[in-house]
Amino acid sequence: MKKPLILLTNDDGITAPGLRSLIAFMKEIGEVVVVAPDSPQSGMGHAITIDNTLYSKRVIIDKEKGAPIEYSCSGTPADCVKLGLQEILDRRPDIVVSGINHGSNASINVIYSGTMSAAIEAGIEGIPAIGFSLCDYGWDADFSKCKEFVQKIVIQALNYGIPKGTVLNVNIPKAAQQIPKGIKVCRQAKANWKEKFDKRISPTGKEYYWLTGKFELLDKGEDTDQFALSQGYVSVVPTQFDLTAHHTIQTINNWNLNE
Repeated sequence: MKKPLILLTNDDGITAPGLRSLIAFMKEIGEVVVVAPDSPQSGMGHAITIDNTLYSKRVIIDKEKGAPIEYSCSGTPADCVKLGLQEILDRRPDIVVSGINHGSNASINVIYSGTMSAAIEAGIEGIPAIGFSLCDYGWDADFSKCKEFVQKIVIQALNYGIPKGTVLNVNIPKAAQQIPKGIKVCRQAKANWKEKFDKRISPTGKEYYWLTGKFELLDKGEDTDQFALSQGYVSVVPTQFDLTAHHTIQTINNWNLNE
Protein backbone atom coordinates (compact mmCIF):
# COMPACT_ATOMS: atom_id res chain seq x y z
CA MET A 1 0.00 0.00 0.00
CA LYS A 2 1.16 3.53 -0.73
CA LYS A 3 2.35 5.37 2.35
CA PRO A 4 0.23 8.37 3.39
CA LEU A 5 1.58 11.74 2.31
CA ILE A 6 2.13 13.98 5.34
CA LEU A 7 2.74 17.72 5.01
CA LEU A 8 4.58 19.16 8.01
CA THR A 9 4.96 22.75 9.12
CA ASN A 10 5.35 24.81 12.31
CA ASP A 11 5.67 28.37 13.59
CA ASP A 12 9.02 28.16 15.38
CA GLY A 13 11.03 27.91 12.17
CA ILE A 14 12.36 25.09 10.04
CA THR A 15 15.37 24.39 12.28
CA ALA A 16 13.36 24.25 15.54
CA PRO A 17 13.95 21.08 17.61
CA GLY A 18 10.20 20.49 17.89
CA LEU A 19 9.83 20.26 14.12
CA ARG A 20 12.96 18.12 13.77
CA SER A 21 11.48 15.68 16.30
CA LEU A 22 8.12 15.69 14.51
CA ILE A 23 9.86 14.85 11.23
CA ALA A 24 11.52 11.83 12.84
CA PHE A 25 8.18 10.64 14.28
CA MET A 26 6.27 11.06 11.01
CA LYS A 27 8.91 9.38 8.84
CA GLU A 28 7.93 6.12 10.56
CA ILE A 29 4.33 6.57 9.41
CA GLY A 30 4.40 8.01 5.90
CA GLU A 31 6.04 10.04 3.17
CA VAL A 32 6.99 13.41 4.62
CA VAL A 33 7.27 16.81 2.93
CA VAL A 34 8.17 19.85 5.02
CA VAL A 35 7.24 23.46 4.24
CA ALA A 36 8.11 25.66 7.22
CA PRO A 37 9.01 29.29 7.97
CA ASP A 38 12.62 30.31 7.51
CA SER A 39 12.47 32.22 10.82
CA PRO A 40 10.34 32.11 13.99
CA GLN A 41 6.69 33.10 13.45
CA SER A 42 5.21 32.51 16.90
CA GLY A 43 2.06 34.47 17.72
CA MET A 44 1.31 35.23 14.07
CA GLY A 45 -2.13 33.67 14.29
CA HIS A 46 -3.69 33.28 10.84
CA ALA A 47 -1.74 36.11 9.20
CA ILE A 48 -0.95 35.73 5.50
CA THR A 49 1.43 37.62 3.25
CA ILE A 50 -0.47 39.98 0.95
CA ASP A 51 1.67 43.14 0.85
CA ASN A 52 5.11 41.66 0.33
CA THR A 53 6.92 39.14 -1.82
CA LEU A 54 6.89 35.51 -0.76
CA TYR A 55 9.99 33.37 -1.20
CA SER A 56 10.53 29.64 -0.89
CA LYS A 57 13.50 27.40 -1.57
CA ARG A 58 14.50 23.76 -1.25
CA VAL A 59 16.78 23.23 1.73
CA ILE A 60 18.80 20.31 3.06
CA ILE A 61 19.00 20.22 6.83
CA ASP A 62 19.04 16.48 7.48
CA LYS A 63 21.70 14.81 5.31
CA GLU A 64 20.91 11.27 6.42
CA LYS A 65 19.53 8.68 4.03
CA GLY A 66 15.77 8.87 3.74
CA ALA A 67 15.60 12.52 4.74
CA PRO A 68 12.36 14.23 3.69
CA ILE A 69 11.97 16.89 1.04
CA GLU A 70 12.08 20.27 2.80
CA TYR A 71 11.30 23.82 1.76
CA SER A 72 11.80 27.00 3.76
CA CYS A 73 9.32 29.83 3.29
CA SER A 74 9.68 33.54 4.03
CA GLY A 75 6.04 33.78 5.08
CA THR A 76 3.77 32.78 7.94
CA PRO A 77 2.66 29.28 8.95
CA ALA A 78 -0.60 29.76 7.02
CA ASP A 79 1.46 30.85 3.98
CA CYS A 80 3.49 27.66 4.28
CA VAL A 81 0.39 25.49 4.07
CA LYS A 82 -1.04 27.48 1.16
CA LEU A 83 2.24 27.28 -0.74
CA GLY A 84 2.68 23.60 0.03
CA LEU A 85 -0.79 22.71 -1.22
CA GLN A 86 -0.80 24.96 -4.28
CA GLU A 87 2.79 24.97 -5.54
CA ILE A 88 5.01 22.34 -3.95
CA LEU A 89 3.11 19.08 -3.54
CA ASP A 90 2.18 17.10 -6.62
CA ARG A 91 -0.85 15.55 -4.92
CA ARG A 92 -3.19 16.28 -2.07
CA PRO A 93 -1.72 15.27 1.31
CA ASP A 94 -3.52 12.73 3.45
CA ILE A 95 -2.93 14.86 6.54
CA VAL A 96 -1.24 18.10 7.60
CA VAL A 97 0.62 18.06 10.91
CA SER A 98 1.86 21.27 12.53
CA GLY A 99 4.37 21.53 15.41
CA ILE A 100 5.67 20.37 17.69
CA ASN A 101 5.30 23.84 19.16
CA HIS A 102 7.64 25.04 21.88
CA GLY A 103 5.03 26.03 24.48
CA SER A 104 1.35 25.58 25.23
CA ASN A 105 -1.42 26.30 22.76
CA ALA A 106 -4.14 25.23 25.17
CA SER A 107 -7.12 27.39 26.11
CA ILE A 108 -7.12 30.98 24.75
CA ASN A 109 -3.62 30.53 23.32
CA VAL A 110 -5.16 28.80 20.31
CA ILE A 111 -6.37 32.21 19.08
CA TYR A 112 -2.84 33.57 18.73
CA SER A 113 -1.11 30.38 17.64
CA GLY A 114 0.67 30.16 14.31
CA THR A 115 0.96 26.42 14.88
CA MET A 116 -2.79 25.98 15.07
CA SER A 117 -3.49 28.48 12.29
CA ALA A 118 -1.43 26.32 9.95
CA ALA A 119 -3.58 23.34 10.87
CA ILE A 120 -6.74 25.43 10.47
CA GLU A 121 -5.62 26.54 7.00
CA ALA A 122 -5.43 22.88 6.00
CA GLY A 123 -8.82 22.23 7.60
CA ILE A 124 -10.34 25.04 5.55
CA GLU A 125 -9.13 23.15 2.47
CA GLY A 126 -10.87 20.00 3.72
CA ILE A 127 -7.66 18.22 4.69
CA PRO A 128 -7.39 16.44 8.06
CA ALA A 129 -5.05 18.45 10.26
CA ILE A 130 -3.55 18.40 13.74
CA GLY A 131 -1.50 20.92 15.70
CA PHE A 132 0.83 19.55 18.38
CA SER A 133 2.34 21.56 21.22
CA LEU A 134 4.59 20.66 24.15
CA CYS A 135 4.04 22.79 27.26
CA ASP A 136 7.73 23.61 27.53
CA TYR A 137 9.08 26.86 26.09
CA GLY A 138 12.72 25.82 26.35
CA TRP A 139 14.67 25.43 23.12
CA ASP A 140 16.28 22.36 24.72
CA ALA A 141 12.89 20.82 25.64
CA ASP A 142 12.72 17.02 25.71
CA PHE A 143 10.40 15.96 22.88
CA SER A 144 11.21 12.25 23.13
CA LYS A 145 8.27 11.51 25.45
CA CYS A 146 5.90 12.99 22.85
CA LYS A 147 6.57 10.28 20.27
CA GLU A 148 4.11 7.62 21.44
CA PHE A 149 1.23 10.07 21.70
CA VAL A 150 1.95 12.02 18.52
CA GLN A 151 2.18 8.85 16.45
CA LYS A 152 -0.91 7.29 18.03
CA ILE A 153 -3.09 10.35 17.38
CA VAL A 154 -1.88 10.79 13.79
CA ILE A 155 -2.41 7.11 12.98
CA GLN A 156 -5.92 7.19 14.46
CA ALA A 157 -6.72 10.34 12.48
CA LEU A 158 -5.53 8.66 9.28
CA ASN A 159 -7.55 5.53 10.03
CA TYR A 160 -10.80 7.16 11.17
CA GLY A 161 -10.62 10.62 9.63
CA ILE A 162 -11.35 13.95 11.31
CA PRO A 163 -14.85 15.43 10.98
CA LYS A 164 -15.13 18.15 8.35
CA GLY A 165 -14.79 21.65 9.67
CA THR A 166 -12.69 20.45 12.60
CA VAL A 167 -8.98 20.26 13.38
CA LEU A 168 -7.34 18.82 16.48
CA ASN A 169 -5.49 20.95 19.00
CA VAL A 170 -3.20 18.61 20.93
CA ASN A 171 -1.18 19.74 23.93
CA ILE A 172 1.32 17.58 25.76
CA PRO A 173 2.32 18.27 29.38
CA LYS A 174 5.90 19.26 30.05
CA ALA A 175 8.15 16.22 30.18
CA ALA A 176 9.39 15.60 33.71
CA GLN A 177 10.38 12.29 35.24
CA GLN A 178 7.51 10.34 33.69
CA ILE A 179 5.66 10.13 30.42
CA PRO A 180 2.07 11.48 30.25
CA LYS A 181 -0.59 9.30 31.92
CA GLY A 182 -2.71 9.05 28.78
CA ILE A 183 -4.92 11.06 26.42
CA LYS A 184 -8.11 12.96 27.23
CA VAL A 185 -10.50 14.55 24.73
CA CYS A 186 -11.47 17.90 26.23
CA ARG A 187 -13.10 21.24 25.70
CA GLN A 188 -11.12 24.48 25.56
CA ALA A 189 -10.79 26.06 29.00
CA LYS A 190 -12.03 29.61 29.54
CA ALA A 191 -9.00 31.78 30.25
CA ASN A 192 -7.43 35.09 29.39
CA TRP A 193 -4.15 36.93 29.44
CA LYS A 194 -3.89 39.86 31.83
CA GLU A 195 -1.55 41.91 29.72
CA LYS A 196 0.80 44.73 30.53
CA PHE A 197 3.04 46.87 28.35
CA ASP A 198 6.44 47.54 29.83
CA LYS A 199 7.53 50.98 28.63
CA ARG A 200 11.25 51.19 27.98
CA ILE A 201 13.85 53.53 26.50
CA SER A 202 16.21 52.33 23.77
CA PRO A 203 19.97 53.19 23.80
CA THR A 204 19.17 55.92 21.26
CA GLY A 205 16.60 57.47 23.60
CA LYS A 206 13.52 56.26 21.73
CA GLU A 207 10.51 55.00 23.69
CA TYR A 208 9.31 51.46 22.99
CA TYR A 209 7.02 48.89 24.60
CA TRP A 210 7.56 45.26 25.59
CA LEU A 211 4.44 43.11 25.98
CA THR A 212 4.26 41.07 29.16
CA GLY A 213 1.34 39.25 30.72
CA LYS A 214 0.00 36.73 33.18
CA PHE A 215 -2.18 33.79 32.22
CA GLU A 216 -5.47 33.75 34.13
CA LEU A 217 -7.51 30.56 34.20
CA LEU A 218 -11.20 31.43 34.60
CA ASP A 219 -12.52 27.88 34.39
CA LYS A 220 -12.75 25.34 37.23
CA GLY A 221 -14.18 22.59 35.05
CA GLU A 222 -12.57 19.17 35.09
CA ASP A 223 -13.37 18.50 31.43
CA THR A 224 -10.98 21.14 30.04
CA ASP A 225 -7.62 21.01 28.36
CA GLN A 226 -5.99 22.97 31.20
CA PHE A 227 -7.27 20.50 33.81
CA ALA A 228 -6.13 17.48 31.79
CA LEU A 229 -2.65 18.97 31.39
CA SER A 230 -2.46 19.79 35.10
CA GLN A 231 -3.19 16.14 35.84
CA GLY A 232 -0.45 14.91 33.52
CA TYR A 233 -2.60 13.96 30.52
CA VAL A 234 -2.30 14.86 26.85
CA SER A 235 -5.26 17.07 25.90
CA VAL A 236 -7.05 16.79 22.56
CA VAL A 237 -9.52 19.57 21.73
CA PRO A 238 -11.59 19.29 18.53
CA THR A 239 -11.40 22.88 17.26
CA GLN A 240 -13.75 24.43 14.70
CA PHE A 241 -13.06 27.43 12.51
CA ASP A 242 -16.70 28.45 12.02
CA LEU A 243 -16.72 31.34 14.51
CA THR A 244 -20.48 31.86 14.39
CA ALA A 245 -22.01 32.04 17.88
CA HIS A 246 -25.10 30.11 16.80
CA HIS A 247 -26.70 30.25 20.25
CA THR A 248 -26.87 34.07 20.11
CA ILE A 249 -28.46 34.47 16.68
CA GLN A 250 -31.99 34.65 18.10
CA THR A 251 -30.88 37.13 20.76
CA ILE A 252 -29.49 39.50 18.12
CA ASN A 253 -32.61 38.99 15.98
CA ASN A 254 -34.64 40.36 18.89
CA TRP A 255 -32.92 43.73 18.52
CA ASN A 256 -34.80 46.44 16.60
CA LEU A 257 -32.41 46.32 13.67
CA ASN A 258 -34.96 47.05 10.95
CA GLU A 259 -37.00 49.76 12.64
